[in-house]
Amino acid sequence: MTDEERTQVESAVGHRFSHPEILERALTHRSHRQQSAKDDNERLEFLGDRVLGLVTSEHLSLAFPDWDAGQLSKGLAKLVSAASVHAAARRLSLGHFLRLGPGEEKTGGREKKRLLADAYEAVTGAIYLDSGLDAAARFLRRTLLDPALSGRDTAGDIDLADNKSALQEWLQQRNLGKAEYRVGSESGPDHQKLFEVEVWQGGRRLSSSTGRSKKEAEQGAARLALETLQHS
Repeated sequence: MTDEERTQVESAVGHRFSHPEILERALTHRSHRQQSAKDDNERLEFLGDRVLGLVTSEHLSLAFPDWDAGQLSKGLAKLVSAASVHAAARRLSLGHFLRLGPGEEKTGGREKKRLLADAYEAVTGAIYLDSGLDAAARFLRRTLLDPALSGRDTAGDIDLADNKSALQEWLQQRNLGKAEYRVGSESGPDHQKLFEVEVWQGGRRLSSSTGRSKKEAEQGAARLALETLQHS
């Protein structure tokens, strides 16, 4: 890896490596391996996968204090899924920097979902080894967690708490029909948009909530509507 390439990668991931050889190994697929397993990214991918799980679990626990263990597990599974990690890798253009063998190069390895997801986890592991857990957590929040939770990542979009389904089930059990969601307002710049969504049922406004995406606002409004109905 040239100095220019390393600078480009470091700029993309937002971390300057004290040990650049770790970064180079994180981007080396086993098909490119020249000597031993120590030269490819599989061990770093293994480590990064564990760091990703730990950081994401902590992030969800702090961000959603009302969730039970089942909701947290569901959210964790979606955030660390191959689709979510692959989307983060594509945003960073990691495929451009992969070191591949001739076979993978010919078969489009730079665009393969699994290779990109593995490379992202390997980079996570590399940052952890280079500068510790805080640095790795900052990388994960900026490149995966914040985009996914704010709804900006459509490829890895996640409906974490399924309050909408819970509300609809409650209404159907009482033959009250379907809930309707309406966007009341939008505010803020494009990169920090805030949506207000209202829940209506049978011509009655049940609740409203704001969120950084329409889906987030809908989930919040559904939760408030359900709480109101259950205690009315």
